[in-house]
Amino acid sequence: MILNHLWGLYAHPREEWQTIEKRHESLTYSLTHILIVALIPAITAYYSAAHLGWSIGVGDVIKLTEQSAMMMSIGMYLALVAGVLGLAYLVHWMAQTFDAKPSFTQSLELAAYTATPLFMVGFAALYPVLWFVMMIGLAGLTYSVYLLYSGVPIIMKIPEEKGFIYASSVVTCGLVLLVIIMAASVILWSMGFGPEYMA
Repeated sequence: MILNHLWGLYAHPREEWQTIEKRHESLTYSLTHILIVALIPAITAYYSAAHLGWSIGVGDVIKLTEQSAMMMSIGMYLALVAGVLGLAYLVHWMAQTFDAKPSFTQSLELAAYTATPLFMVGFAALYPVLWFVMMIGLAGLTYSVYLLYSGVPIIMKIPEEKGFIYASSVVTCGLVLLVIIMAASVILWSMGFGPEYMA
């Protein structure tokens, strides 16, 4: 089953990282995991933006046209998948600095399973109230960072002290990647690809 590590990452993360390290599924397996789990925030964001409407605290709920919500969701899906692939590349590229020699598949496994809690946060969009989604998003981000710190020494086969520094470098690169994606979104919006709101 494609999502067979999902429960283990929440219930017993260190043991699950050990299982992932022993199994070393194929590149296709990790890619399929990313492609499936990234659908969660994309689909729920579409549904909440086009059909439920977002509440930002005051005033009426904000809804997008179905076409605009669909375009935004497709863009979000592509950005999420590209972000995980970019993070995997950075993990692989930085490995030599920390005396680790992972395959690209191992780097992709680390990036994919670390990003999973962030993608699962997408379910919160089914209750599209800004403060609620932000709180759940913060919890998902915190758990993703924890998974990264616990997974790096196991997947990369390096001591925990080096793993901490390596994981900190990955978090920094991840934040830079996030800023790049946000900047690209702003540029696209300014070029006329922004959302269309329902009257």
